[in-house]
Amino acid sequence: MLVSERIGQFFLDTGDRLEYTEFGAGERFVVLLHPQLMTRRVQQPLARTLASQGLHVVTLDLLGHGRSDRPADPPAYSVPAFAAQVLALLDHLGAERAVVGGTSLGANVALQVAVSAPDRVRGLVVEMPLLDNALTVGLLAGTPLLLAARFAPFTVAAVRRATRAVPRGVVPFWAGVWLDSCNQRSGPLAAVLHGVLFGSLAPSAEQRRSIGVPVLVVGHDADPLHPVADAEMLAGELPRSRFVRARSIMEWRLAPERLDAEAVRFVLDAWDVRRTRPRRRGTAH
Repeated sequence: MLVSERIGQFFLDTGDRLEYTEFGAGERFVVLLHPQLMTRRVQQPLARTLASQGLHVVTLDLLGHGRSDRPADPPAYSVPAFAAQVLALLDHLGAERAVVGGTSLGANVALQVAVSAPDRVRGLVVEMPLLDNALTVGLLAGTPLLLAARFAPFTVAAVRRATRAVPRGVVPFWAGVWLDSCNQRSGPLAAVLHGVLFGSLAPSAEQRRSIGVPVLVVGHDADPLHPVADAEMLAGELPRSRFVRARSIMEWRLAPERLDAEAVRFVLDAWDVRRTRPRRRGTAH
């Protein structure tokens, strides 16, 4: 089924511009969010799949990412600030409520949206959340990149020049997504990393336990940056969760049929399209 796709933009109160893509139409909104330093293009395949089911799907480049503005100001970047941007997007679209989904950083932002504005959220799709078990690994992985952006900006510029020279039309889709993530400038890159790593990365456990909407939690084995223990812990905290274990880090990218079906079923249930109650806590393998 072919669906319409439209690119749009809106402006925050700060004057910063954010860009998004809409897939499909209607009042059953789904917002999908990308991992840190990546772009909304990473959610394009899932967005098209969900839109083919009659859902109105929106993928957003958060501030400092993709084609949105990139101020070089660390206080501009935090999970609560990103959540406020999602709510501003819903206001811009005239959407009262939405299912909000995200991967990695985007998963944490989705959780924060549910905590900050529970009346705006119909359900959550949370893949690879970054919680307690990921903090040390996240700091170890992010700090060298932060230092390079601050004190050796020529390295960031060199990577940007080299990857921008590769025509996107001649590489596989996921290679193009990775190349897009290398399109960084040292000042904004350092600001994003500083703001996220040393700010509020996720809602507290007490806040997470207050989330009352249905939540689909997807975790990966053998993923050092996103320990499956965090996903399992989150599923155990949430009163209306379903935990699905991915077979590999790349399953949803390279062989998405099983997880796409889980996501479609969950989102349709969350919007009552199937007229079934959202399933309570369970596990799928």
